[in-house]
Amino acid sequence: MSESTANTQAKGPSLETAVIALICVAVLIAGWYILSQRQQVLRRSPAGLDGLQVWLVKNGASAQNFAGGWLMDQTGVGLLVVPLYDTLPESGRDTPATKEELLQQQDEYDLDTIVISEKAERVPTLLVLPKWRSGMRLTGLAHPVLKVEADRLQAIVDKITGTRGTKIGAATRAFTDFRYRSQASEPLRAEIYAAQTFANESCRPIVGDTGAMLLADCPLANAGDSEQERILVLSDPDLINNHGLRLGDNAGIALDVLTETAGTRNIVIDYSRSSWLRDPVSEPRRERTWEDLLRFFGPPFRALWLGGALLLGLALWRGFSRYGPIRDEEAGPGTGKDLAVQARGRLMRLSGQDGALVREYATARISATASALFGPAHARHYAGEDAFLTYTERRHPALAPRLRAILADIRKLPARLPATEAIQHIDQLEQVLEQITHDA
Repeated sequence: MSESTANTQAKGPSLETAVIALICVAVLIAGWYILSQRQQVLRRSPAGLDGLQVWLVKNGASAQNFAGGWLMDQTGVGLLVVPLYDTLPESGRDTPATKEELLQQQDEYDLDTIVISEKAERVPTLLVLPKWRSGMRLTGLAHPVLKVEADRLQAIVDKITGTRGTKIGAATRAFTDFRYRSQASEPLRAEIYAAQTFANESCRPIVGDTGAMLLADCPLANAGDSEQERILVLSDPDLINNHGLRLGDNAGIALDVLTETAGTRNIVIDYSRSSWLRDPVSEPRRERTWEDLLRFFGPPFRALWLGGALLLGLALWRGFSRYGPIRDEEAGPGTGKDLAVQARGRLMRLSGQDGALVREYATARISATASALFGPAHARHYAGEDAFLTYTERRHPALAPRLRAILADIRKLPARLPATEAIQHIDQLEQVLEQITHDA
């Protein structure tokens, strides 16, 4: 194999492969961002629950937001808060076609009651029913006309609890107070705007009374032999969302109820659409674990790894300090010619040969312009001044006389020339070549 062949042989992934890989990564990142953007906006809106997570953590509770993507140990979950932004869980969400439909839509994104029931059967769960249409989130204004349909909520509660006859009620006053006594026997007052309550004979009220419950302990449908037989249902999300936490003693009630239910375990605000819970007890025990691999990084192997790391670091430092960083361009074809041209130009510049340098520059610029106009295959034919002038007279007759005059003046320049005069000739040449390039 010749030296030129060895230099041109691919040493790794081609540029096209790298570009394609970068494009694929960019598409994946953009897709993830677009899919999660709706949820991020919703969580920060007045109807979201980001404020609840901040409030709980500030008061010493263990709380986190969860959007899915990895398995979560269910034994560490004390309470799973599931905000329901879908009034028809069994059907897909219709994309609004007009601004009016967008303001009036009742479903923010699709959920499934089967998934909700599966989560509730495994860990204590608080189901937060929807209340507001998208118009409340988009405009920041809460009005009874923007509330969701009560019939849809009744169907959701009946299916989750396995009961019948749920009634969704609406307060007749703008603001309604609900009395609550905390675990420390402290009287608190929940204040809700346009309160949305419900009644169900099978549920026990926690906040509110039997005929108008705001938060209740209800049975869980098809619980069977599952670990959980009850589920908490919150009919009005304004008790714990970003908008409602600022009213009355809502924040204190939310902190008391959630921490009392979760105990010392974690409170998870779950926005995921699938069940990511795992039970470490029922999982099959693997023959090999990560502890087996970690043994190779403990004594006595730790000393070997440290010694190898030090030796590698010393070799890299020594190689860098002696030879400098790797420069791939020095091994490419044509590098010797480029270095020779650069060295010649530098010598001419240092010796004051600006006139000769301008002539060399004009020749190189015409060759480069020909390569840009005609491509590498035909550049050699038009790289000479005579051939390039012939082309200019045929395609750009208005610019040909000026280019011919400029090249003639450059050929007549003396070897020693002031730098200012040399720059003037170069500027004139560049102007004409730029016009030819852009008008081609």
